[in-house]
Amino acid sequence: MAKTANKKIQIKLVKSLIGCSEAQKKVAKALGFSKKDQTVEHEPSPVIMGMINKISHLLEVIK
Repeated sequence: MAKTANKKIQIKLVKSLIGCSEAQKKVAKALGFSKKDQTVEHEPSPVIMGMINKISHLLEVIK
């Protein structure tokens, strides 16, 4: 069996959720954000990448 590398990406919320739509706030909460300048780690699955794409103007992908 081949070993798969558990690569994780770090995502940082760099802009505030004030003034965003409810849908964008729900996506941010689903990603694990509760406040500005918070960093979370996720595995880059298609679901997570789609969520990042939805609110990419609020985020910064570190790794």
